[in-house]
Parts: sequence; structure tokens; C-alpha cells
Amino acid sequence: MNSKDEDELQRRNRELSILNSIAQALHREIDLDRALNVVLAQVAELFGLRTGWIFLVHEETDETYLAASLNLPPGLADHPALMAGDCYCLDTYQAGDLAGAANVNIITCTRLKKLVSGSDGLLFHASIPLYGQVHKLGVLNVASADWRKLSDDDLRLLYTVGDLLSIAVERARLFARSTQIGALEERNRLAREIHDTLAQGLSAIALKLDAVDALLEYNSSIEAPTAKLKENALSVRQYVKQSLVLAQQNLDEARRSVLDLRAAPLEGRTLPQALALLVQSTAERTGAPIDFSSHGDRQPLPVRLEVGLYRIAQEALNNACQHACAGQIQMVLSYQPDSITLELHDDGSGFDVAEIEQERFGLIGMSERARLLGGELRVESDVAHGTHVHVTAPLAGKI
Repeated sequence: MNSKDEDELQRRNRELSILNSIAQALHREIDLDRALNVVLAQVAELFGLRTGWIFLVHEETDETYLAASLNLPPGLADHPALMAGDCYCLDTYQAGDLAGAANVNIITCTRLKKLVSGSDGLLFHASIPLYGQVHKLGVLNVASADWRKLSDDDLRLLYTVGDLLSIAVERARLFARSTQIGALEERNRLAREIHDTLAQGLSAIALKLDAVDALLEYNSSIEAPTAKLKENALSVRQYVKQSLVLAQQNLDEARRSVLDLRAAPLEGRTLPQALALLVQSTAERTGAPIDFSSHGDRQPLPVRLEVGLYRIAQEALNNACQHACAGQIQMVLSYQPDSITLELHDDGSGFDVAEIEQERFGLIGMSERARLLGGELRVESDVAHGTHVHVTAPLAGKI
């Protein structure tokens, strides 16, 4: 192999390496803003460019907006309004004419052309259209002061990056919609519980307090006989006690409903991140040696699946720390193509699953959560080998 072939091979390997890095970063990143900025930084490295920006088409209004940028020249960075609205490349894209090397390679940027100063020598950019399966998604622009016409290989690479970026945009938007649907399901569930439990309980309290009010009003009358006053006083005490019991029951029900909503540690975190934080805080609080690992191809999960698995992990971990006296606890979260598995194993003092009162260790609650997720909970334990909790649930679309 001569030096020219070696240089070409090294260049190809470098391109593939960066494309692989972009693909992996986009696959890991659910947050769209972070994903777009990752792409811009790595595209700049791949092509030796300094500046890039991405316009996206709003899902509902079809209007374009600046979604991400890298090293915009001062004339644009200091005046965000100049990046709003239409321009030549966006008009061409919306008209469906932004395709092929002739319309992609060297575009005179109307935004840069309008600048009196602060352009950093930029005038041209290349534009790569972003398309979803059905809708237009946006445009990726890259620029450099020493702009040169991109080769066919460079354009091919940019189109590959554009395809990866389009997939990431659609994936992030689907995840956002699934989260909204999950939140709506949670609200609907809570509304049903309020109607079925809290509303009925509060109505019963109101009826009893109405009776108390009527008795007190009668007792305040001058004509009321003494014997009747004593009888009514006993009735008032009974109604008040019953109302207090009902109020406490409804308070417990309200707390249970609130606890079933999205767990606070999951806010702004993925399930693996939340479980890692749970393990860390539990280890610090109890001194128990706990290891956590996550395996497989991570993907967005419905809210109720994340919450259910987190609550099961919380209960299982609490049991292991409080009752097992374990020397080692291991928690493993595994993603499979169609399902997700959570396992917790400790080497502590186990128990006879057939004989133990399941309520004692919250096994009924854990099993019920797994069932509501469309999954299954298995608990294996004996005195000599500790306890193994295994829960499997189908992923989105399978529940």
C-alpha cells in the first residue's frame, strides 16, 4: 500500500470514527437540545469547520426556528432577532428545491449578507435538508471563512449526518409525546381515584358533619329537655369520631395517590440515573454495600413504566437493607428489544417465600405494580443463599 492509499484509508477511518461517535451520542441523548449541540460540535470537527446552526420546523405551526448554533459570528450571535424569520435557504427548503449538490453546496447566506460588520468573514454556507418519514424537519447549515466547494465525499458524509440528525429529532419528539401521554394517563388515573375514593369519603364526612350541625342547633334551643341534650351530646361525639376516622382514611388515600405519581428522583433524569442515585443515597444512609449496573440498548420509557420500576426497586432495596443483613447487594437494570428487566440480589438471610407473610415485605404491592405494568415479579429466597427479586415488563407498545 502506497502513502496515498494509506492517507485515504486513515481519512476514511477517521470519518467513520466520527460518524460512529455522532450516532452513539445521538442514540444516548434523549434531550433534543443537547443532541443538536453534540451534532454541531462533531460536524465541525469532521469537516474542519468553525460555525454551524440548525433550523427546525415547529411540529404544530410549521414555522422554522433556530434550534441550535455553534460559534455564530458576533453580528448574528449578538442580535438573535436576525436569526428569526425566513431566508433564502429556508425558503428554498420549504419550496422543496433544497436537494442535490447544486442547491446545497454553496449558498450565499442572506442573513450574513445583510451584516455591515461582525460576520467574521463568513458569506457562504452549505445546507443539508432534514426530513422525517412524513414531515419536513429542518435544515443543517455549516460555514467557514475560507469556504471551499464541498467534494462529493464531503456531501455524502453531510447527508449521512443529516439522516442521523433527522432520526434523532423524530426520536426526541416521539419521546416528548410519549411523556405527555404518560402524564395524561396519570392525571386520568388520579381523577378516577378521586371520584371513586376521595369524593365518596368526603361526601360521607359532609353528611356526618351536617348531622352534627343539626344536633348542635337543636341543643342550643331553650326548650330542649336535659335528657335529650345528653343523648345528642353522645351522638355528636360519635359523629365527630367517625368523621375523624373518615378524614384520616381519605388523607391516607390522598397520600397514596400522590406517591403513585411520578417519583421526584425521576424528574429530569433517566431511569438508570434515578436508580443510581437511589443506590448511592441508600448506601450512604445505611452503610450497606450496594452495586448498580445498567445494560442493553437504552431507550425512552413511558412514565408509568419508569415510576413502577423505580417504586419496585425502592421497596426491594429497602427490604434488603432492613431485613437481610446482607454483605453485598446488587441491582441490575437490563434493556432487551421488547422488554426491560430489573433484578436485585442480596447474599443475606433469606426466607421461605411460601411461608412468609407477604405483606411484611411489601411483596403484594410489588407484585401488583408489576402486574399493572403488564409484567411479572418473581421472588426466590432461602436462608442459605439470600434473596433474588426479578421483575420483567414489556416496553412501550407492548404493554
